[in-house]
Amino acid sequence: MRKLTSRKQPGTFEEIIKKINQVTTGWVNYYGISRMKRFITDTQGWLNRRLRQLIWKRWKKPKTKYRMLRKYGINHDEAMKLANSRKGYWRISKSEILHQAITIGKLIKWGLKNISQLYELRYLKD
Repeated sequence: MRKLTSRKQPGTFEEIIKKINQVTTGWVNYYGISRMKRFITDTQGWLNRRLRQLIWKRWKKPKTKYRMLRKYGINHDEAMKLANSRKGYWRISKSEILHQAITIGKLIKWGLKNISQLYELRYLKD
């Protein structure tokens, strides 16, 4: 997972999401017979944060960061504050403002499969 979500990973976001979905689906199908709900939810949270970090890095310039934050519904002051922040990508990916801008719903809309739902379907099937 770390390699697939690396900040220097080439390709479009859709291609990266497609690869992640293939790995997570196979992983849940293989290990899905065990009880590991807590591990699945922790992994889902980490993956969401890692994808936010990847998106934040790809926006590159403060101007783009500001524009995209505004596009996703963040007000002017908060968008300026976050776009011009000198904090690192990983730290910014945990910020509440970025979580409001890039919600889990948006990640799912962009093609990410929810590992928790995959696990629930797999676990309930057996």
